[in-house]
Amino acid sequence: MKTAKQKSARMQDMTVGDPLKLLIAFAMPMLIGNLFQQVYTMIDTMEMGYFVGDNAISAVGAVSALYNLLMSLVISMNNGFAIPVTQAFGSHNEKRLRRSIAGMLILNGALVVIATTLSVVFLTPMLHFMNIPAGIFEQSFAYMLILSLGLFTTVSYNMFSSILRAVGNSRTPLYVLVVSSLVNIALDLFFIIVLGLGVVGTALGTVLAQALSAVLCGGTLLRKYQAILPERGDWGASQKLWPELLSSGFAMALMLCVVNVGTLIFQRANNALGETLIAAYAAARKIIEAFMTPSGTLAAAASTFVSQNWGARRYDRIRQGLRIALVLEVVWGLIACALGFAVGEFMVRLITGTQSTGIIEGGTLAIHFSLPFFAVLGVLLCLRTAMQSMGYKAAPVISSCVELAMKFLAASFLIPVWGYIGTCATEPVTWVLMTAYLGGAYFIRRKKMYPEEDELTEPGVINETAQLEKTAATTESQA
Repeated sequence: MKTAKQKSARMQDMTVGDPLKLLIAFAMPMLIGNLFQQVYTMIDTMEMGYFVGDNAISAVGAVSALYNLLMSLVISMNNGFAIPVTQAFGSHNEKRLRRSIAGMLILNGALVVIATTLSVVFLTPMLHFMNIPAGIFEQSFAYMLILSLGLFTTVSYNMFSSILRAVGNSRTPLYVLVVSSLVNIALDLFFIIVLGLGVVGTALGTVLAQALSAVLCGGTLLRKYQAILPERGDWGASQKLWPELLSSGFAMALMLCVVNVGTLIFQRANNALGETLIAAYAAARKIIEAFMTPSGTLAAAASTFVSQNWGARRYDRIRQGLRIALVLEVVWGLIACALGFAVGEFMVRLITGTQSTGIIEGGTLAIHFSLPFFAVLGVLLCLRTAMQSMGYKAAPVISSCVELAMKFLAASFLIPVWGYIGTCATEPVTWVLMTAYLGGAYFIRRKKMYPEEDELTEPGVINETAQLEKTAATTESQA
């Protein structure tokens, strides 16, 4: 893959150059996109509230956990599939890169068929299992049915955007996300206000916007990345890579699905505390998740950096880049803590628009419990994605099982005994335990993770890549 091609197609080789600059440059477009996505979500909720009514919000909110579980499966599988793709790009192995992408396309086709079939067939029993109230059951069913039938658009978008990010292009997914979000808002307004379709209009707007995202990202790959697209012989040859792709995809999916199951159990216990504290914690979660966005984005950028350098066997750069990412995570954690204590109560008031003392105090309390542990959370996210990117899948999955166990214990004992204090304390304690486990696992295995140069089966790879880095640095200084 030549430098000229990389420039024209906006591919970013992270095996050369300053790790700090690379991480920040790659993370910033993703951060902007993620923040924009959160703003869109809030506007989407406001549209339903203002133009349809409280029942519409309830109908969508009642199935949000089910929808999030479905989305986490799609997104995590593609994030996992992208790890071998990223490693192949980092090792400059064009044949393996094309075949990894071919395998990713085939496996996503199977994912669409299986996930769509299961979600449609089991939709009604799942809604009954979730105790959806009769007054909103039909709306919830219609909303989820449309999203399930349109799942292929979501899978396509996440697949194409994952491939783009795997080769270092985080800008195109950002631009596509901004455009599709604006289109989604406009479609929602048209379907809801002009056509009066209610939650059906919201679901249609989401599916059509996702379809646009898939077309734009897929079109970019076809126009600018033909050099990495599969050739005729790559489709059959990709079967040899299916086990690696599936192993990476299932490990990532299992990790996030376990987390989502724990969240469902935890939320069910918190719902027993009454409407005031439910609203308080819901408001706090929106604010906490906003503060989480930089931490998660930096961890995703570190994952791409680690994957590429793992493929290139640049273990020295992995150690260096991971140290930088961990320092940035801690710095952001301290900043988030200071901001949270300064503006936490104001943000609760702003989001809820309430005068209820219980909601304001409860929401602020949850924020004050969580934010002091954000530095720990950042380290957790960074270590988890880095270890996944290096092929160490067991430890991240076990850490997710720790989270599931903690939330089950909280739902069974902490919340019934301590009430809302138990709710607020559960996640910070969970973060500490998960980070302690992952940090210990990383420390114990670090020598096995980073073989010495003379132990490599292809010792020339490191020296060759180091020479490329030296040449790139010389060229940059001369420019």
